[in-house]
Amino acid sequence: MQSRIERWQFTADGRMDVVATTRRDAAPDQEWVLMYRGGLSRRQISALAGVPASTVGYHLRVACAADPGLREAHEAATGTGGARITAQGRERMRQLATMVQETGRYPSRNADTTTERTLAVWLQRRREDSRAGTLAPGFRDGLAALPGWEATPRAEADEARWQERLAAVVKYRAAGHDWPRHKATITGEEHDLGVWLHTQRYKARRGELDSEKLGTLDAAVPGWQAGRKRGRKPGSTPEPGPDYRP
Repeated sequence: MQSRIERWQFTADGRMDVVATTRRDAAPDQEWVLMYRGGLSRRQISALAGVPASTVGYHLRVACAADPGLREAHEAATGTGGARITAQGRERMRQLATMVQETGRYPSRNADTTTERTLAVWLQRRREDSRAGTLAPGFRDGLAALPGWEATPRAEADEARWQERLAAVVKYRAAGHDWPRHKATITGEEHDLGVWLHTQRYKARRGELDSEKLGTLDAAVPGWQAGRKRGRKPGSTPEPGPDYRP
């Protein structure tokens, strides 16, 4: 059985009239959702709309189910988002930790699954809270166990690309190749890897290369800063000169 809901709305000629509808047809009321997102409480919306608080509550529950970030947006608008941790927040943090431990990466907002996209939105808001200094201590302590969790998505992508390039250089050298060159006359994989390696050398000479990356390069590809031996290929024997004596 569907319950009848009455609420007021303006008519075309400017009068206020009562509208009767059903819960199934009425939910969610977008005006109330916007009010809630803006920080108004259920009772405040109820008073403004002239409807029972229970009716507003029903609409908001349906809206929150459809938009997992709505409740957090409401808390952020009221300034309470970083002050306390809800059961839902604790569950999101647990899901995030599990994902990072199992996959070695953070959630993406472009993921195929709704679960991962929801986690990505939740994480982004915690990052914003952290930068604003409003992150709840419980979140701060729990997220501290996840390395680099405060990094922006762009920083995460840059780090992933750096690791991919390093792995490619390691594989390239393991195949017996000399150090890749970055000259414009070189094309394909060698040029791409050569440009990347040249950039790392440049940063290292200027003291701009992160110390952890420097150590990683030294361990993975020893001799990377020196590069090619000038004048001859590795393993080749120099030709005897005119003054050569056996």
